Amino acid sequence: MTHVTIIGGGPGGYEAALVASRLGADVTLIERDGVGGSTVLTDCVPSKTLIATSDLLTDVSGAAELGIEVPNAVRADLAAVDKRVLALAQAQSADIAERLVASGVKIISGTATIESAQLVVVDGTQRVDTDAILLATGAHPRVSPDAQPDGERILTWEQIYALQVLPEHMIVVGSGVTGAEFASAYNGLGATVTLVSSRDRVLPGEDADAATVIEDVFKRRGMTVLGNSRMEKVERTDDGVRVTLTDGRTVDGSHCLLALGSIPNTEGLGLDTIGVELNEGGFIEVDKVSRTNVRGVYAAGDCTGVLMLASVAAQQGRIAMSHLLGDAVHPLDLGKVSSNVFTSPEIATVGLSQKQVDESDMQVIAATLPLASNPRAKMQGVHDGFVKIFARRGMGIVVGGVVVGPKASELIHVISLAVSASLTVDQVADAFTIYPSLSGSVAEAARRLHGTP
Repeated sequence: MTHVTIIGGGPGGYEAALVASRLGADVTLIERDGVGGSTVLTDCVPSKTLIATSDLLTDVSGAAELGIEVPNAVRADLAAVDKRVLALAQAQSADIAERLVASGVKIISGTATIESAQLVVVDGTQRVDTDAILLATGAHPRVSPDAQPDGERILTWEQIYALQVLPEHMIVVGSGVTGAEFASAYNGLGATVTLVSSRDRVLPGEDADAATVIEDVFKRRGMTVLGNSRMEKVERTDDGVRVTLTDGRTVDGSHCLLALGSIPNTEGLGLDTIGVELNEGGFIEVDKVSRTNVRGVYAAGDCTGVLMLASVAAQQGRIAMSHLLGDAVHPLDLGKVSSNVFTSPEIATVGLSQKQVDESDMQVIAATLPLASNPRAKMQGVHDGFVKIFARRGMGIVVGGVVVGPKASELIHVISLAVSASLTVDQVADAFTIYPSLSGSVAEAARRLHGTP
């Protein structure tokens, strides 16, 4: 029996453990903070739970358009919200741990250090002899020497759930996915929000049309968006915080959330002892089946920096164990990955992006359909968003898509299936959709590409 040691209990680690156990391996999973890792305990699960409350309040704010009279202002009790957020995170962690134990996985709580490719030591004392190692140690929030979080007024996204009262004025520094999501959430919860973006628009890594919609919505809902503005420092004041920008301007608020990116958890593991290669950012170098340069040592998830999504981490972990244990394996294909930004409205994407299309020699056609023209959207009072589909010219094979709208994370699935299975726009258009439904816009966008030269 092969003994596999997995360091890190996030999606990359626990999904790998389940696959390895199913394939007959003896599996030990080592986790220092709690099963589920930061994804479950401090990142994805908590943030999306918070966002669910914010989305409900946003929906209520538009009730009048649907003929509903709300007699009093509806507000969130942030202490109750955050209590629910953390309780759900712990419950999800417990559920995963229970499943792992039921599958025969041994869980050790502690900090792992690699002594060799065949030996891992936990907390300096407990030896774990092994045949293979999977590194799934994740990442942690990046901070700045000039913006040190204190857990009270200056916060990272891991500390935000300690708040008991809704901030009067939340300043969010960083307009990538994390910054945009929290800015949207606190705006929906009723806080005054200022979003500081070092780029000319929010969400610079996303589809430009989608980012424009989101920024317009942010501003319409009262958010202040400071584009082309770079933070110089953040400091406490007598009653809040002050963010100083590099051009000398200052922004005063009650709280500041730092969303400056992530740093891989690779220090102190002993990777240099066995010669595991890291890139310039400190991320572990892996191939498409999750192998490092050291035989028998694999890596998955945010510590690899391949694409920092829980779904990608889980797939990397599954692929690693399938490859290690001789099962059929399909190398990771980033061209088929779907992702979502949980702003309000959401942005979901899959396959080729507009930027990739513009920069490649591939002949691609596209169709964009505003959700405002969709009958179900009109019934629901949805005004913002669109469906965009990319297809190969002449062949009609779907190669990518973008959805902006409520529950875009659900709507993208049909386009994701089309990309994964290399379906044509005609095949997508010929599948029946419900009338009226938002998914009807996906079929209509595909229909508009029929016969396009």
